[in-house]
Amino acid sequence: MTQPILLNEQLCFAIYRAQKQYNHFYAKALAPYHLTYPQYISLLDLWEKGSLTVKELGNDLHLDSGTLTPLLKRLEKEGWVNRRRAKEDERRVYISLTAKGKRMKPEVYAHVGDCMTHIGFSQEEYDHLRGEVNEVTTHLADIPDGELV
Repeated sequence: MTQPILLNEQLCFAIYRAQKQYNHFYAKALAPYHLTYPQYISLLDLWEKGSLTVKELGNDLHLDSGTLTPLLKRLEKEGWVNRRRAKEDERRVYISLTAKGKRMKPEVYAHVGDCMTHIGFSQEEYDHLRGEVNEVTTHLADIPDGELV
């Protein structure tokens, strides 16, 4: 029988605890803008790419439309984005930034970036850790579902 790994020695628990701390961090960092973390990453994607369909945004963020639709409605209500249906296919909804959404980009970037300095990592350490976490994600995604049964 394999010896169980103790709780505080589990990589999954370390990632879980870090994720909870990141949630707390972003809740405080984004509070002045009345944004949630999923709204923030939606804006990040739009700031990088411009107009996207809900499907494209969902694929980029790994979120389904059931999660994205209410999130985008709130962003629209707060004046960050516009949603419009495609004329050629009304099932396709395009998301684009409003003037406010574009105008607030530098301020939000600066504020969250300033907050990130509290973590205390050099750029090299930050990039290395992000790479390691991405590698864990890739390895987990490559495990066939049948092997976990």
